[in-house]
Amino acid sequence: MKYKNNNLELYKLGLGCGGMIKLDNKSENIATIHEALDSGINMLNTADFYGAGQSEMIIGEALKGRKRDDAFVSVKTGALVAPSGQMYGLDVNPFNIKSHVAQTLKRLNLDYIDLYQPARIDLAIPVEETIGAISELVKEGYIKYIGMTQVDTETLRRANKVHPISLIEAEYSLFNREIEKNILPTARELGIGVVAFGALAHGLLSGVWSKANGQRYNSMIPLFFDENIDKNLGLVENLREIANEKEATIPQIALAWVLSKGDDIITLVGASRRVTLMDSLKAKDIKLSDEDIRRIENAINENEILGASFPNMKFKNGKVVK
Repeated sequence: MKYKNNNLELYKLGLGCGGMIKLDNKSENIATIHEALDSGINMLNTADFYGAGQSEMIIGEALKGRKRDDAFVSVKTGALVAPSGQMYGLDVNPFNIKSHVAQTLKRLNLDYIDLYQPARIDLAIPVEETIGAISELVKEGYIKYIGMTQVDTETLRRANKVHPISLIEAEYSLFNREIEKNILPTARELGIGVVAFGALAHGLLSGVWSKANGQRYNSMIPLFFDENIDKNLGLVENLREIANEKEATIPQIALAWVLSKGDDIITLVGASRRVTLMDSLKAKDIKLSDEDIRRIENAINENEILGASFPNMKFKNGKVVK
């Protein structure tokens, strides 16, 4: 279960720490991070805007007393988030990068960040300038590797000319295989690895999501729109027979599918509790044959999916543009 690319020694499962943002769950969050590290997972994926820095602080506490090399800490930066949790803008201004990094290092209580990446691209700022500013911090020893999130192929090529891009982060699930068309082939051509998030399609592939239990933030995602959700839930049910055959759950099958897609892909597991993490870890033991993969992809046929699975937000001068 090793990720093989860029001479990085990483596990093929990473821990997404976006849900570690509530003080009353801090002890369980820390225990979950410890469980992940003890299980072999070493990528801890976070952002400086998760819980206004709370996720970073919890990771910092969890790593106290541990060997620094035990964890590969990945941080996204730049999203401007309101008190409500809604993203309303972007700050990847090169002039501000050093300040963002300084604050992140303080919250993490670390001397350096393993992977640092802008959360999005600002169309008004040449990507060369943003990556250039981050590369200066690589030279100074505060960052080891540079990554990018939700990037297109042209921008990735331009960024990679300024400084080698080690990993890109992109949504990849049975409900969103868009990266297979362009970005994944380009990343492989350039020798760049992929960190896949959203394997459970915002909970749609959790095996327990239903219209009755409320849509909450998912109401902004087209997959969950009233005119789409019944059809998409029906597609999820198509997986149940395969899951039963494998003596697994639907989310475990969904994770196993992403894990089958190459040794250069790290699959993030979003878990803030140990029970969720341990259930997800069982996915690594599921063996999928070529026929299994064909059946899984036919069960959730791309041509039958209704609605997009990720808001296509673009930014210019820090503001959302249409």
